[in-house]
Amino acid sequence: MFKPDIFFENDSILAVNKPSGLLTLPDRFDAELESLKGILNKKYGQIFVVHRLDKDTSGLIIFAKTPEAHQYYSRLFEERNVEKIYVGLVQGTMPEDEGSFDQPIGEHPFTKGKMAVVRKGKHALTHYTVLESLGKYSWVSFRIETGRTHQIRVHLQNAGHPLVCDPLYGTNAPLLLSSLKKNFKLSKMEEEERPLLNRLALHAWKLSLPAPDGKILELEAPIPKDLEACLKQLRKWKKK
Repeated sequence: MFKPDIFFENDSILAVNKPSGLLTLPDRFDAELESLKGILNKKYGQIFVVHRLDKDTSGLIIFAKTPEAHQYYSRLFEERNVEKIYVGLVQGTMPEDEGSFDQPIGEHPFTKGKMAVVRKGKHALTHYTVLESLGKYSWVSFRIETGRTHQIRVHLQNAGHPLVCDPLYGTNAPLLLSSLKKNFKLSKMEEEERPLLNRLALHAWKLSLPAPDGKILELEAPIPKDLEACLKQLRKWKKK
């Protein structure tokens, strides 16, 4: 069984660095699928969901340990009293070093389970800052003021710069070294190329929120090793 990476815990909440590919909640149609809540319930007896992350998004997610904490922290998210910052690797060069996407999001008119920028959708606001330009890609931070389903992914697709390895809003093609390195050749030990990255390049990085005692709680989930390794290679081959 997966061992949860709990990097902060007190009497009220715990913060976990969720890996990409793990559900936040049990699947309604397949109870056999492993979920982070299910794993934590086995460890703590009972745990309460405060907010969610997409299955393929890695990073910071908090759970409440008591009903009182659940009520308090859930209200913070509902009333948008939480600063939420993500980082992601996107295709191409962003239009500006800093900017915002202020476009309504709703259900896709034709594809079930997908969202889109639609005229009668709900208000959605995403601010972005380019942290690094990496040739064909950009390493970008995002601060979201609203929490619409797939918000960052939808806004990026609409801007023409989808996240790397996003099968729903871009392409599920893995990021390969052969796409960066001229005259790339496999080593004699390999039968096929190992991807630099083959999962959604989005990570929930930081949360800032007021604790019940009035102090600001600052939480940060370390960047996963697969993303760090990918960035290292992109930096290396950008210089070539």
